[in-house]
Amino acid sequence: MKALCWHGKGDVRIDTVPDPVIEEPRDVIIRVTSTAICGSDLHLLDGYMPTMESGDVLGHEFMGEVVEVGAGAKGKLARGDRVIVPFCIACGDCFFCRKGLTSACDRSNRNHQIAEKAMGHSPAGMFGYSHMLGGFAGGQAEYARVPFADFQAFKVPDDLTDEQVLFLTDIFPTGYMAAENCGIEPGDTVAVWGCGPVGQFAIRSAWMLGAERVIAIDRVADRLEMARTQGRAETINFAEHSVFERLQELTRGRGPDRCIDAVGCEAHAGGTFDAVLDKAKAALMLTTDRVHVLRESIMCCRKAGTVSVPGVYIGMGDKIPLGAFVNKGLTLRTGQTHVHRYIKPLLEKIRAKEIDPSFVITHRAPLDDAPELYKTFRDKKDGCMKVVLKPGMATVSNEREASARMAGDRISVDGVRDATTAIPAL
Repeated sequence: MKALCWHGKGDVRIDTVPDPVIEEPRDVIIRVTSTAICGSDLHLLDGYMPTMESGDVLGHEFMGEVVEVGAGAKGKLARGDRVIVPFCIACGDCFFCRKGLTSACDRSNRNHQIAEKAMGHSPAGMFGYSHMLGGFAGGQAEYARVPFADFQAFKVPDDLTDEQVLFLTDIFPTGYMAAENCGIEPGDTVAVWGCGPVGQFAIRSAWMLGAERVIAIDRVADRLEMARTQGRAETINFAEHSVFERLQELTRGRGPDRCIDAVGCEAHAGGTFDAVLDKAKAALMLTTDRVHVLRESIMCCRKAGTVSVPGVYIGMGDKIPLGAFVNKGLTLRTGQTHVHRYIKPLLEKIRAKEIDPSFVITHRAPLDDAPELYKTFRDKKDGCMKVVLKPGMATVSNEREASARMAGDRISVDGVRDATTAIPAL
């Protein structure tokens, strides 16, 4: 089969690799109908995630049709079922899974010893995201193996398109959990750093959870415009304004009640001293993470407020203002998303037309175009917000023609493309 494979920093390619096979009784094999490039994938492209190996299959946002079922998954899943697959792999039976804390699953990371040395304890395994997190092949491929599939794969209604449900695998629950972790109260002002896909869903989720104001921070005009028009957020361009000063003005000196860092370890911040120092240290391998946004959110947040961090951090960051954090009495909440606990309630919001997650999609393309689109997404060219790849789609030379052709389409279980009418973004 064809798959997108990592071969080193800045080097991803379409390779021919062996088809996946059933390895454990609870496995299923799916034919991937839609898969997406996530902002977290860029940390792999840029070489920040350790324990990657040449030839690793990438991708952790994917869905498709079940084509083979292990003995232990029969009765729950059958050939032809249309399923979405959370990015974090969970067994469903361990202490953490029973509590709904599935990204902390104790059993899914088959390389847990590596993670324990780096973190003290191992998080769950993850698709397409290094050998420290299990070495599982990802879903930017024609087929994918899904372990623990009787718990891990969720059947989805046929009346919803791939593009309406695909982001339940990661970025919609991630943005929602980030907002939920804030503990939003009536009247709260929520500031969101980063207007990429997770930031956009955090903005929409903050409104759902009762925010009175949402302020979005970025420097990319297209992303700020989406935050303003789709997310109804006030915006700050950090290339033009001091974020701290502007937030103080907008909140009459108190600061935002809740702050969300939807950027993570590759933060940019114009010419600020700490950001320049971070970049230099990262280039010299003296630090792994550029933590400007985490610092800034701590400094900006009002006293006794909450900082929520859905942005991915890899290892070590320095000069975090612990004095401000402690003396202001802030609460910090973080974590990989417990996707499984959010799928059903968020699916109901989609079906009730409270939100159509496809509003973030700007590019649709065949799998063969993935290497170039990784760079387009990383470099924020061509208004690129979110890329959806269709492994069954023939290569189209004109990228915008491909996007237009695939808008509102989904792949039916017999492999025939089935045109449907997309629900407009609300």
